Amino acid sequence: METNTPTTLIEAVRYFSDPQVCLEMMVNVRWPNGVKCPTCGSEKVSFLANQCRWQCSTKHPKRQFSAKVGTIFEDSPIGLDKWLPVVWLLTNCKNGISSYEVARDLGVTQKTAWFMLQRVRLAMQAGSFWDKLEGEIEADETFIGGLARNMHKNKKAKITGTGGTGSGKAVVMGLLDRHTRQVKIAHVPDVRGETLQPYVRKYVKGGSYVFTDAWVGYHGLDREYVHQVIDHAETYVKGNVHTNGIENFWSLLKRTLKGTYVSVEPFHLFRYLDEQAYRFNNRKANDGERFIRVLAGTKGKRLTYQNLIGKAAPVTPALAPS
Repeated sequence: METNTPTTLIEAVRYFSDPQVCLEMMVNVRWPNGVKCPTCGSEKVSFLANQCRWQCSTKHPKRQFSAKVGTIFEDSPIGLDKWLPVVWLLTNCKNGISSYEVARDLGVTQKTAWFMLQRVRLAMQAGSFWDKLEGEIEADETFIGGLARNMHKNKKAKITGTGGTGSGKAVVMGLLDRHTRQVKIAHVPDVRGETLQPYVRKYVKGGSYVFTDAWVGYHGLDREYVHQVIDHAETYVKGNVHTNGIENFWSLLKRTLKGTYVSVEPFHLFRYLDEQAYRFNNRKANDGERFIRVLAGTKGKRLTYQNLIGKAAPVTPALAPS
């Protein structure tokens, strides 16, 4: 696949100002071997220039389709000349970009900008398929939430702990592969062993080295892994035993959440985790490469507003290969 992908923000702004260029890029990324009908998979399609869409030669429902159909952009009245800059910005801004900033830059409402960003985060998801980590793996958990001193007195009254369990904060579990420097993170309900250990077993191959702190929830991993523990009450590094790698990632995550997004509802937290994990795992790629990878991830995914706010069942369209 060959695309004249911009490499800098100023190039991207100029490049995406032409709707025809945006359409060509979307076609090249989605259908590198030729346009196919997203309903039946037929290659016998004709382009309707006056409507900027295609029509399948086979008679069936939804014969006509645009480049947006079957992607996160489906049913959006906003043109690709606005969508693609949003994908570029969220993909390449190290600390994320707020919906208010996108709204000002694109001339849309804040609600629309927020919906757009959430759809792009869906394209950044790694998916259910994930090769198991092996070798030396760091495992740790962190708590996401506001400071008690900034809370309303009604919320503050519900806090029963200090900073961790009982604090009312969301829990995020993370794994970091020391060799590939890739992370896998997820929003989990609590820090009990019944929650943390199955997550480790799901994504880490047996026999690997697993480094954790002294939290009791990790006790028992030594039956399947070479489990080495660092007690932070005594020291933070003991030879090769530490969790500094995953803790460095936590600092990046919290800088983004506190500095850019300020307040994230627990219901949506996993989307922001997907965003930060994507940028971290693709940090060695250049801006253009990261953008193309996210654009390729828009295919076969759909997020309606009702689904986003939890008022509808997830929409998973059955799409033909395209």
